[in-house]
Amino acid sequence: MKTHYQAYLFDLDGTLVDTAPDLGEALNVSLRETGVPGVTADQARQWIGRGARYSLIQALEYFELVLEQTAVDALLEKFLNYYAEHIADLSTPYDGVVYTLGALHDAGTKLAVVTNKPTRFTMPLLSALALDAYFSSVVCGDTAAQPKPAADPILLCLSELTVPADQALMVGDSSVDVEAAKAAGVDVACFSGGYNHGIDVYSLKPNLVFDDMREILSASPV
Repeated sequence: MKTHYQAYLFDLDGTLVDTAPDLGEALNVSLRETGVPGVTADQARQWIGRGARYSLIQALEYFELVLEQTAVDALLEKFLNYYAEHIADLSTPYDGVVYTLGALHDAGTKLAVVTNKPTRFTMPLLSALALDAYFSSVVCGDTAAQPKPAADPILLCLSELTVPADQALMVGDSSVDVEAAKAAGVDVACFSGGYNHGIDVYSLKPNLVFDDMREILSASPV
């Protein structure tokens, strides 16, 4: 693993930003339609990273609610509409994120976001948190032919940045990021405190596991 790369590609939810409070509240707004009390932000963190429908279905299963597909679709629409209007009420960048992005950007390094979050939510979130100016490329869940864990989003991003795979580092928090990075042939660093669905990130065998984003500035392999 290198100590510096031409490009750094960042996952968004659970890597750059703790979005669980806002996603959890949006989920709860829809769940209250069914009469259940809702979930905590910590519970929401366990279900984030595989799409809004997945999060909703996990919550419904948690409360042992079985609904018709049309009812699930209606709850999902309410969830998404509320989230769009409250994209960054409570969401905040993790410790060290702004410092790290600033240091890399000032050094002339190419930075990008590669997320499975749809464009509808990604761009407003980055703007609301004043993170958008750092990135030369933003590849969302609806941008490439297939989302992560396929290699497509990373390969598309590298093409836009004109950076070879061996000069890029994917920075994520879950198996989805690690699998996508390995499929694309890029090194990968994994945040220990992100949305990893209860999986020990060391078991995923990334090139680096970090507790604070600033650690990638002087990275050493695990």
